[in-house]
Amino acid sequence: MQVRPLHDRVLVKRLNEEEKTKGGIIIPDTAKEKPAQGEIIAVGQGRVSDDGKVRALDVKKGDKVLFGKYAGTEIKLDGEEYLIMREEDIQAVFVK
Repeated sequence: MQVRPLHDRVLVKRLNEEEKTKGGIIIPDTAKEKPAQGEIIAVGQGRVSDDGKVRALDVKKGDKVLFGKYAGTEIKLDGEEYLIMREEDIQAVFVK
């Protein structure tokens, strides 16, 4: 199934959290926090301003981003979990 977010929203897939700490301790699933990093899968057309003009988003498909712990709305598509959030909920883009 394909999804195209509306306006200034983006579709994000969370990146997997590390299974071990740097010291080699294995973290059980029950103790893991959901990662606050993800990859953008799809983006909307942009934010519509009061005068009717569309401002393009600063992020694009494929960007790796950092977002707030409680940002976005969780959805499930084809058995995979995604987040839909506004561009303003994204705190940073990882630069390659």
